[in-house]
Amino acid sequence: MKKITALLLLTIGLTGWLSQRVSAQEVQVLTLEKALEIAYKNSPDLIQSKITLEQSELSLVRQKAMLKSKFSLNLSPFQYSRQNVYFDYESKNYISKVMSSRGSFTINQPIIWTGGSISLTQSLDWQDASNQSQGGKSTYFNNDLSLTLSQPIFKYNELKMQLKEIEYNLEKSKIDYALKQLTIETSVTSQFYSVYRSYKSLINQQESYKQAKATYELTKALVEQDNRPKVDLLEAEVNIDDAEISLAKAQIDYANTKDNFKKLLGLPLDEDISVLPKTEVEPIHVDMDLAIKYALDQRMELMQQNITIQEGLLNLIKIKAEDKFSGEISATVGLWNNSSNFTGAFQNLQDKQDIRLNVSIPIFDWGARKANIRSTELANESQEINFEEQKKNIIIQIRQICRNLPQLYKEISIAKKRVDNAEIIYDIKYQTYQAGQLSYKDLQDFQDKLTTAKENYTSAIIQYKEKLLELKINTLWDFQTNTSYFPVDLLK
Repeated sequence: MKKITALLLLTIGLTGWLSQRVSAQEVQVLTLEKALEIAYKNSPDLIQSKITLEQSELSLVRQKAMLKSKFSLNLSPFQYSRQNVYFDYESKNYISKVMSSRGSFTINQPIIWTGGSISLTQSLDWQDASNQSQGGKSTYFNNDLSLTLSQPIFKYNELKMQLKEIEYNLEKSKIDYALKQLTIETSVTSQFYSVYRSYKSLINQQESYKQAKATYELTKALVEQDNRPKVDLLEAEVNIDDAEISLAKAQIDYANTKDNFKKLLGLPLDEDISVLPKTEVEPIHVDMDLAIKYALDQRMELMQQNITIQEGLLNLIKIKAEDKFSGEISATVGLWNNSSNFTGAFQNLQDKQDIRLNVSIPIFDWGARKANIRSTELANESQEINFEEQKKNIIIQIRQICRNLPQLYKEISIAKKRVDNAEIIYDIKYQTYQAGQLSYKDLQDFQDKLTTAKENYTSAIIQYKEKLLELKINTLWDFQTNTSYFPVDLLK
């Protein structure tokens, strides 16, 4: 019974181990779309950029909230002070006691159109004081209601300026996030096709090894029949060893490219993957002028540079306002009363008015303001030059892509034809070799040409696909579907 139980446990254990092995060997097949989805989800750069974007959005929410009416209540519920006071002429100490309470309610409204503010304040004070030197006790209630308007003069609108700066920061964060996505798409696509290229190279090396092995067996049989010289068998042995080494290198390269791709996607390194690209290619007609127009209208780098120029203009306004004649005017109207009882403080209210003008007049700064303004103007001019140069670089880039695309598509057809021809030629030469009419070295040359033709065909397809992606990334227009690739939802 114990033996049966032990055997049963061993069987269960082996079954579990085998199931784990089978599960561990499952291969995750990745299309380019799925790989991009994984990369967008796991990319640390994109996650960090999204955090920055959320911070910028919250900053704008905060700034807009600060432009709305602000309600505040300030309370000092109780205050007590006691003090001994010595009077010289009486040579006596007297005790002074004061108890007080204060509260105020304020509504403050910034004025975005002028940069000023208007506030309404209601305050109520109570004080109870006793002084032995005066031999009495006094109590009063003070009621004060006031409306105050404050307005900076001869100065830029700080409220509008702050709001505009935060809006620019948000736009830059959105652009940065979108650019990060495009960068990830470029990197993922490049490594996706690198995995595919190494996979196809592995397949080609496997076929080359099989061909070398078949040729070796044929050569061995022919040598044994004295139909081939023995040196051909020696060359076949060397060739099969070389084919085995090339196959091993292809296996290593395939494993390495998969590891690099998994690292880029944020996948576990012990997870096995394979890629499933769309290798069908169709000729894409691209109007160069239209492609340039899309690029100049939609490229986010140009938007980014334009925001930098606008920020420079805002900074120039700030610089010009430094050490310059400026001022502030404030006007207050209100009602108030002071009484010994609570109800009396709200009766027979007296009006009050107050107008103030404050000015700041710089006298002499030794040319510091003028130098600062000129330095800022030069920085802005430099940014405008960079903007124009960036546009030229984009135009050149788009022209080069549009010129290369038709040639790359043509190279695919040529490469495919070369593969077909190389296969036919190899089959013919193999039969010629069997008939003893071709040397082993010549047969090996035809086999190498076939392998090279297959690899060149794979490379031609990948180069065309990558160039199409480059065109889409640089114009933000998908010419395959004839739709915009501009992230409208993000940048609206």
